Amino acid sequence: EATCITEMSLMMACWKQNDFNDAPCAEEIRMFYDCVAKAEKERKNQNEDILSSRGNLPSSKVNKLLRRFPQITRYV
Repeated sequence: EATCITEMSLMMACWKQNDFNDAPCAEEIRMFYDCVAKAEKERKNQNEDILSSRGNLPSSKVNKLLRRFPQITRYV
């Protein structure tokens, strides 16, 4: 899922208005990087919560991974 789209859009609009100069857009750039850092931290915490105390994945996560990475069903 996409995150920080609003912050990225504001940063790019600022760059366009200021001929892609970073100095006038320092606040927008900082807001974007803060958002990215927060999203990465949340994603890392979410991934840690997926694993149970024994390191097993719940069946819903296993099914999702198997759909994402299907196995070869026939031999060549």
